[in-house]
Amino acid sequence: MNMIMNKTLERTGEAPSNFERHLAKPDSDLVQQMAMDPYALEFMGLTGEIAERDLEQALIDRIVEILRELGPGFAFVGRQVHFDVDCDDFCLDLRFLHVEQLRCVVVELKTGEFQPEFAGKLQFYIALVDDKLRRAAHAPTVGILICGSRNDHTVRYALNQSNTPMAVSTYTYTYEMLPPEERQALPDADELATALDWTEPEER
Repeated sequence: MNMIMNKTLERTGEAPSNFERHLAKPDSDLVQQMAMDPYALEFMGLTGEIAERDLEQALIDRIVEILRELGPGFAFVGRQVHFDVDCDDFCLDLRFLHVEQLRCVVVELKTGEFQPEFAGKLQFYIALVDDKLRRAAHAPTVGILICGSRNDHTVRYALNQSNTPMAVSTYTYTYEMLPPEERQALPDADELATALDWTEPEER
């Protein structure tokens, strides 16, 4: 029922990707079906602008629902996965294993609009996972970048220049699902701050 209400089937395989160019069929078709767009995160109760680390923490706090939203076959492996590259430290946001396809799935989170450099960072993490964590029995590692919004033309150029299989998806949450007129009716950050600073006048 949850999948019907969230129109999961309509979103399956909708994220723009370069999977077909870098993975042989039917592998590319299978991986494409993993990448939904957008990911519906309304159940997390997020509102307004959020920091990437807060988004990550909210995802982990609701990991069962997140696995259900990602789709069948996903198993959570780790967060902030640390890599030491010749004394340079890097941390991957989220790592999953797709148990049906037996492949690592690297997930990077960005709360803002997609930028071309995000694809380069994701490509870097996919290379690290392939080199250090992928087993002989595993299919090629793929990446999914989940960001707040994207320009599809920018994404297309970025993916065309990448030699690593990846997709770029977006997410939605409570505030973004509100109609424009209801968003405008909500107080902005300054108004909220003013309201919170308000105190009762002293009695005379």
